[in-house]
Amino acid sequence: MWRNVLALRQISQRTVSTASRRQYVNRVSENQKLFQEDNGLPVHLKGGAKDSLLYRTTTGLTVFGTVYALYYLLLSSMPKKPN
Repeated sequence: MWRNVLALRQISQRTVSTASRRQYVNRVSENQKLFQEDNGLPVHLKGGAKDSLLYRTTTGLTVFGTVYALYYLLLSSMPKKPN
């Protein structure tokens, strides 16, 4: 039993560490300059091609879903013809 407790203690000490393995560069000021720049674009498209693609995909899926829901609403509101 003590062996399991000691093993658990060693594992917990290894996984919880305050030392960082990688140093990340703080790029907040670069992003602030990009998003505060007055270039006529809305803020959700200032990220570049990825943002534009994501926006168009989301808009397309939303329009498709709305049309699909309206189609099935119309289909379900029509009475079935008896044979």
